[in-house]
Amino acid sequence: MCGAVVLQARGVGDAAGACHCDMCRRWSSSAFIGVDVESLEVVEGEAKVIQSSPWAERGFCADCGSCLFYRITAEGKFQGVANVALGALEDTSGITVVREWFHDKKSHAFAFAGDTKKISEAEAMAIFGAG
Repeated sequence: MCGAVVLQARGVGDAAGACHCDMCRRWSSSAFIGVDVESLEVVEGEAKVIQSSPWAERGFCADCGSCLFYRITAEGKFQGVANVALGALEDTSGITVVREWFHDKKSHAFAFAGDTKKISEAEAMAIFGAG
């Protein structure tokens, strides 16, 4: 939002995921929409990073608080997988929301267009070994 943090994301995919968990809804004031990237680096400014759950961390701008990324920290096949906040990207053309995490926790105030893979809270917890 303020431009203080510059991220370098390589291998930005065209598939986005929306997360409706309580934490993401509070963090983003809606569903957090993140885009898979192969690698992510903060190249300018300061991103404050907090361990937000037993399996992941979140990065946000130290100056204005804008959410920047979500990254898996738990050991296993997903360790290091990062999602950049859709709003942090300069060009979002061609990116589509293809999956919704914690779909059973979604606010009834909105819905995404098109068909998405819907993953429940129990399914997400099983995937990350927390259920």
